[in-house]
Amino acid sequence: MSPRDLLHDPCWQGKDLGQPLPDATHAVSMTLPRWQDVIAYEEKDPACRKALQTIYPRFGLHPLLQELSVQMAVDGLTAWPFSTEAAARAAQAHCQRQEPDGHTRLTRDETLVALHTDASTSPHAKAFWQHTGLGASSRQAAVALGRESAPAPATAEAARTAVRQRLAAIHGIEAHRISLHPAGMAGLHAALSAIQSLKPNRPTLQLGFPYVDVLKQPQVVFHGGELLQGNNLEELKDALERRDPAAVIVELPSNPLLRCVDLPAVAELAHRHGIPVIADDTIGTGLNLRALPHVDLIFTSLTKSFAGRGDVMAGSLLVSPHSPWSDQLLTAISPVARLADGDAIALEEASRDVDQRVPQLDANALALAERLERHPAVARVQHPKDCPHFLALMRPDGGHGCLLSLELKQGEAKASRVYDALRVCKGPSLGTSFTLACPYTQLAHYDELGWAAECGVPSHLLRVSVGLEDPGELWERFRDALDA
Repeated sequence: MSPRDLLHDPCWQGKDLGQPLPDATHAVSMTLPRWQDVIAYEEKDPACRKALQTIYPRFGLHPLLQELSVQMAVDGLTAWPFSTEAAARAAQAHCQRQEPDGHTRLTRDETLVALHTDASTSPHAKAFWQHTGLGASSRQAAVALGRESAPAPATAEAARTAVRQRLAAIHGIEAHRISLHPAGMAGLHAALSAIQSLKPNRPTLQLGFPYVDVLKQPQVVFHGGELLQGNNLEELKDALERRDPAAVIVELPSNPLLRCVDLPAVAELAHRHGIPVIADDTIGTGLNLRALPHVDLIFTSLTKSFAGRGDVMAGSLLVSPHSPWSDQLLTAISPVARLADGDAIALEEASRDVDQRVPQLDANALALAERLERHPAVARVQHPKDCPHFLALMRPDGGHGCLLSLELKQGEAKASRVYDALRVCKGPSLGTSFTLACPYTQLAHYDELGWAAECGVPSHLLRVSVGLEDPGELWERFRDALDA
């Protein structure tokens, strides 16, 4: 783990720009400590980008993958490393659909397969990489470059088995209903691929303001996706009849507004129309929510609260035993890439304390949300405790998740000052043991801030993933920043 104690010595100042979070080879986040750094990152400012020692793995190539890409490059083409030929061919097919006259080719080395793209197809390869999470991992790159030893296959398989059993115990289902993937979005890719066996070549319907790639993957990689705001069941009924979607997709809760749809009512209506429901429970977690009776598939980014360390990418896909299509979906799920050996071992080690760690994260987030609501500078706090539909899904001993969002009364001018003064780690991702804050809308929707604002997500919204710091000390940090 990180040699820097991020609970007590967070990366929050200008001098920390670009530091990996945590300070580890395979960190999945990086420090963007000031508002101006976030803008510079989005504007692709060369000085900012040069300072980054890593990047969120789906948003770009990890330094080890960049090095491997250069090593695998041929004929001046850009190389995109994948762990399997099936994943590389899926990326190639996407590029060819988007740019039929472009040039692509595949090559293989001892362990990985590279998709090579020309200038016209590279943007589409990058989009596939981001939206699906199917690219090779930094640990696979480290092995391919000779920086790390390949794990023993038997050890890795034992780790995968242990993780599936851990998830099965959380959800109360059989382990064979769970598959593991290189990222949460790769779990969604497997879900959308399996849904094709039920309703081929149909768009999806997303309910509520979406996490960007949950919406973009169906829209860009599959057969389209429509977004339906609000929780009006009559509007949903009309949309189901008008679009006949392949599936309804919901987030439990949504990111960053932290709201749930009326899941039992939505599922009943969708199933009545013969349409399956796919849920993302990354934020709410299976420890807190009982969603399986209502949904057909659940995908989760295990990178987040399940692992908690911020140094491993992984995802899962669960087939509900209550689904009327349970057997068909189990047969149809055929991932094009599985969780890599090194990542499986890291995930198993990191998640051993998930039963104890997640409830503490949840309790700390609730305590901070309640204190923030009473501060005179705060206009609104978004937290699942205020969503009756979330509360209706909670397990008797469940919590609300580790995430909250806040808006300040003086808008972006105040938000930027508070963000700069806030003494917590600052960057993308969530669910880490250390608190992690970011101006979410700026990072996720920089090119569509007006649209996000129309959806109730202002440009100055701050999202906070609450960690394991002492709650009293953490509040002092927030109070000091708000009073600055």
